[in-house]
Amino acid sequence: MAIKTRFTELFGVEHPIAQGGMQWVGKAELVSAVANAGALGFLTALTQPTPEALSKEIARTREMTDKPFGVNLTILPAMTPPPYAEYRAAIIESGIKIVETAGYKPQEHVDHFKANGVKVIHKCTAVRHALSAERMGVDAISIDGFECAGHPGEDDIPGLILIAAAADKVKIPMLASGGIADARGLVAALALGADGVNMGTRFCVTQEAPIPMAFKEQMVANDERQTDLIFRTLHNTARVMRNAVSQEVVQIERAGGAKFEDVAHLVAGTRGRDALAQGDTDGGIWSAGMVQGLIHDIPTVKDLVDRMVAEAEDLIRGRLARMLG
Repeated sequence: MAIKTRFTELFGVEHPIAQGGMQWVGKAELVSAVANAGALGFLTALTQPTPEALSKEIARTREMTDKPFGVNLTILPAMTPPPYAEYRAAIIESGIKIVETAGYKPQEHVDHFKANGVKVIHKCTAVRHALSAERMGVDAISIDGFECAGHPGEDDIPGLILIAAAADKVKIPMLASGGIADARGLVAALALGADGVNMGTRFCVTQEAPIPMAFKEQMVANDERQTDLIFRTLHNTARVMRNAVSQEVVQIERAGGAKFEDVAHLVAGTRGRDALAQGDTDGGIWSAGMVQGLIHDIPTVKDLVDRMVAEAEDLIRGRLARMLG
């Protein structure tokens, strides 16, 4: 049996599983493997230094799969923002038909994509944001619980509550994100009212993820306690893998009155990128979720997806069905 949902039907994929955009990770190697496994993968637009480089990465992905995949475009407030309009044009001109948006005030991006026949999934961290995105005309939303890697928002609502609360109000298809790594999370998300799941950290810990093995092994070794919440006092909370750098940031914030300038040298993107390139897990900040505690191996993407779907079917047909007597 295959698990069919509104998500699989709308986006033309086999399984109700997505690999969301991840800075430095959402590249052709991973995204094509996710697509070939029957799930929906997203290239990360801003991982590519220019819109032209993104066009080349889309073409490179197409050489590795003939199945649907999308591109993530994350909109962040910045003193000098990236050329978003040029990235949008690269996505549209490359014939991409699915985009994951995230971040700040996506209306102009949503309008441009929709006018060009692109389906949009907007990633958000609160029910009110999901309803706002629905009013904007997005095709689906991804709701991110407090457990997630990256930015969980400021409401601190865990997935068990947030997914169900969103399902009560949101009418369009919905992915559950944050804290999901296996069949149990998939079945739970479907039971809570989601149409599929979006995984980040779990897809980082696969053979095809384009990051050093040292990071993958560290995430396998870590348990669910090995994350830190940084930027709490700056009201821009981010969940990252606990290491020497994240602990230093937390200590500076705990001392009180911290400004971004006080931690900028520790959290700089270039520092994190260099640490990643060198396989130095203590060299910079790295996004990772509490779900590390549920990750015990480094499979291929296909093995991960196949296993999740098969075990989810067994759970639904077996353990849960038996409870009905």
